Amino acid sequence: MCSTTILFATSNKHKLTEAKAILSQVGISIKQYPHRPPELQADSLEEIARHSVEQILQEVSHPVFVEDAGMFIHHLNGFPGPYSHYVLDTIGNVGILKLMKDVENRRAVFRSAVAFASPSQHCKIFIGETLGYITKEIRGSHWGFDPVFVPIEGDGRTYAEMGAEKNKYSHRARALSKLAEWLSKQQQTT
Repeated sequence: MCSTTILFATSNKHKLTEAKAILSQVGISIKQYPHRPPELQADSLEEIARHSVEQILQEVSHPVFVEDAGMFIHHLNGFPGPYSHYVLDTIGNVGILKLMKDVENRRAVFRSAVAFASPSQHCKIFIGETLGYITKEIRGSHWGFDPVFVPIEGDGRTYAEMGAEKNKYSHRARALSKLAEWLSKQQQTT
């Protein structure tokens, strides 16, 4: 088990809570770094995350990571994808359900890109994915697209209906677990 503290550049308290719960299991503690530069608009989560962490590394002299996520709906050719935050702010879950009205193929994937860098380590990207589908109604009260996304591996509940159990299936948990595993290996070799 490693014992280290790294910065998480986010102003999203929900992401911070999830990340703390996941990384604390392997002895990694997180300090929030609430400033995040303006987000690059790009078609790739990886590109957005890489750009953000490289910008932040110019402001801090500590290991830091960022996380960017998106919901990719098959019927909508991957929309909203990397534009999920904007879509959530503008049309929200109600708008997504309107776009999916009378659509049979409700398959979707949630992806997370975690970008880590430090003054002595170039950017490293970790990807997590969860396959699922879009519900026909909002179920549960949580943040983001959680009330309309059901992971295939689960028992039919939306992310929002799961509470902390979401971390068993979460795209973010999978990406953060890869980061934790990599950090543990890095610490063992130093």
